[in-house]
Amino acid sequence: MKPRTQWQAVCTVDDLVPDSGIAVWTEDGPVAIFYLPYHLPALFAISHTDPFSGSNVLARGITGYLKGQPVVASPLYKEHFNLRTGVCLEDENVKVKTYPVLLDGDLIRLEVPVASATKTPNAAVQAA
Repeated sequence: MKPRTQWQAVCTVDDLVPDSGIAVWTEDGPVAIFYLPYHLPALFAISHTDPFSGSNVLARGITGYLKGQPVVASPLYKEHFNLRTGVCLEDENVKVKTYPVLLDGDLIRLEVPVASATKTPNAAVQAA
């Protein structure tokens, strides 16, 4: 069964910085959103946590292209992560989580899992 998700508004267009990333907090933890205005799609979202260090730093990485793919280089150990797939180019066994991202008017929304401990009032009544 696919986990339940929701489209969470995390920032506005005015918060984005061209060719760079910003960090946002979601129901699923810290996420890095990248805006590459000369690329289609122009928005990418991956986990903000560098899997090699455990630090939340990927939004501060340098964006670019390797082998025609959009990437971010971790500011700590310089590994490159594909912004489409989350796969590390230097070690394909390592991957960061990716998130669907969309522009909704002036809002940037991410599709994130709904916390399993969170229940709506109707769900609590039905379970009783």
